Amino acid sequence: MAARWFPFSLTGVALAGLVSCANADPDSAAPSAEPAPATASSSGTAAAKNTGFSFEGELTQGGWIRGKVPHGAQSVTIGERQLHLSDDGTFFAAFDRDSPSRLELAARTGDGQELRRTLSISPRQWNIERVNVAKRSGGSSEAWWKKREPEWLAIKAAREKDTGAEGWKQDFIWPVKGRISGRFGRQRIYRGEPGSYHSGIDIAPGNGVPFVAPADGVVVLARTGFSLEGGIIIVDHGAGLNSAFIHLSKLAVSEGDAVKQGQVLGNVGASGRATGPHLHWSLKWNDARIDPLLLAGPMD
Repeated sequence: MAARWFPFSLTGVALAGLVSCANADPDSAAPSAEPAPATASSSGTAAAKNTGFSFEGELTQGGWIRGKVPHGAQSVTIGERQLHLSDDGTFFAAFDRDSPSRLELAARTGDGQELRRTLSISPRQWNIERVNVAKRSGGSSEAWWKKREPEWLAIKAAREKDTGAEGWKQDFIWPVKGRISGRFGRQRIYRGEPGSYHSGIDIAPGNGVPFVAPADGVVVLARTGFSLEGGIIIVDHGAGLNSAFIHLSKLAVSEGDAVKQGQVLGNVGASGRATGPHLHWSLKWNDARIDPLLLAGPMD
């Protein structure tokens, strides 16, 4: 997608230390709901200054930023989270679907100084559906959980792997193109009790259509037969960013494989708890869920 640059010179800043699917959510025990359209943040023009942060991205819930820290910075945080810094000072961070409206980006220099910048994260109007029925339990019987627990643990462990991949530096592409049948963020409220929101985006190009890696990475999970997800692939893109693809009919890669952007990963299907063939693509950066539409850009 086209870069949206936000240059911030920190010269003169006070120093104190730097700164439609019965879909399954691949990180939960129960299926999630669905989502809503994206809103873009305001943008600026990059300035080549060694004294401040510069980054591109979407300053909105479900959005992201990628950029460089000020000259001499040796560490950077957003909120309370330490960010991965590449050798050239590049970093990536993202904002959860329910991100607060303000977060502090901070970097620390080699001499102990800190530079800080407060980021304003714009809210989004999510598609919230209120229904006058009781929320279902999700089938959390002891027998069901006995099967589900090892699946859930495998997904959790895969999401936590750090392979050193550098796909996070790339401009992401769509894994497949087709009708968008479910958007990020949609949620149902059952008689006042919130259900899980839709954690990714659903693309329906047709059953059996191959899909590709949206960016370079390493396959950290590739399994079939999961109770909710069916066929599932998770790719680590590095710096805490990873992609999950579920409801697959066929897998073309194995765990441990290094994959390149555009490489075929598998085929779209309707396995697991799905009402029809589609690809559910979700993105996570550490604990934050990202709207894939904001990272891949509008579908041509």
